[in-house]
Amino acid sequence: MMKIIDLSNIQNKSKNIKRINSFAEDIDKGLSLKNKAISSKYFYDDNGSKIFQKITKHPDYYLTKNEIEILNKVKLKLPNILKLKEIDIIELGPGDGSKSKIIIEGFLKKNYIVNYYPIDISKKALKLIKRNIKENNRLNINGIVSEYITGLNYVKNISKNKQLILFLGSNIGNFERAQSVEFMKSINNNIKKGSYIFIGFDLKKDPRKLNRAYNDSSNLTKKFNLNLLTRINNDMQANFNLKKFIHYGTYNPLLGAMESFLISKEKQQINIKKIKKVYSFEANETIHLEYSFKYNIEDIENLAKKSNYTVEKYYKNHDKGFTNSLWKK
Repeated sequence: MMKIIDLSNIQNKSKNIKRINSFAEDIDKGLSLKNKAISSKYFYDDNGSKIFQKITKHPDYYLTKNEIEILNKVKLKLPNILKLKEIDIIELGPGDGSKSKIIIEGFLKKNYIVNYYPIDISKKALKLIKRNIKENNRLNINGIVSEYITGLNYVKNISKNKQLILFLGSNIGNFERAQSVEFMKSINNNIKKGSYIFIGFDLKKDPRKLNRAYNDSSNLTKKFNLNLLTRINNDMQANFNLKKFIHYGTYNPLLGAMESFLISKEKQQINIKKIKKVYSFEANETIHLEYSFKYNIEDIENLAKKSNYTVEKYYKNHDKGFTNSLWKK
C-alpha cells in the first residue's frame, strides 16, 4: 500500500500560518504592481491539477506525447547506464504518475529494487498515482506532501541509495533564466553526490505550433488560467467575475518563452476581503501569469554548468522538438 508522508503536518502552527499568509502576501504584492502579475505556482490547487491533467492529454498539447515517446525509448537504457541493484527514484510534481510508471517499469524489468518518492504540495494529486502505479515486492512508494526542496531534503536524510530525480514535462520552463539556475542549484544541494537528474526541456520551434499548444481548441488552458481567480475567490473571499477576464497566451521570440495573461475586459474593482484591500483594473489591463521558456542545446549546457551538473546524455523525440537530458551531480 502506498504510504503518504505529509511534511506539512509536522510543521508547527506558526509555520502553517506563515504559509497561508504567504499566499495572501503574494497576491497583494502581485496585484499592487504597475504591471500586475501572479506566480504560476498558485495554479495547482486540486481543481487546477485536474484541469492540467486534461491539458496534457489534449491533441494540441504536443509536449506530453513527445516526452512519453522518449521515455519509452530510454526506459531500459537508464538502468544499464546507472548499473545498480537498488535505486531511489524521486519525482518533483508527478502528476498522475503515468510518465514515471514508464521509467519505473524499465528499472523493474532490469531487476532493480525501486523506492519511489513522488513529491507534491497536493495530497489529492499524490493519490492519483495509486491508479497508475501498483506496489509490488520490488517497488515501494512513499508519497511526500511538501514543497520540492523540503521534500528532497527529507528523502536525502533517509535515503540509503543512489538517487534518480525526475523533473519532467518541461516544468523547468516555468522559471525565468536566473531563477532556473538557483532552483537547479537548490536541487543539487539536496541530493546525494553521484546521483542523477532526468529533466525535460521543450525546445525552440515554430511559434505557430507553440501558440496552438497553449491556446488549445477545447479552451482547457483558458479554464486552467481562470481557475486561479476562482481559487483567490474561494481562499481570499474575493469577488473576481471570471466573465470579465479573457485568457491570452502568446510566444515572445525575444525572450524565447510562451507567456500567459489574463486581461480585464473592462474597468473594474476587485475587493479581496481577506487582504482588506480593493484593486483597480483598467479596461484591457493584464495580469501576467506564466512564463514557459523554451530551450536550445546551448541553453541547456549553460544551465547544467552554472548549477554544477555534468550532462551525461540527451534523448530526443522523432521530430527533435523535445529532449530529456540526463545530468549527474
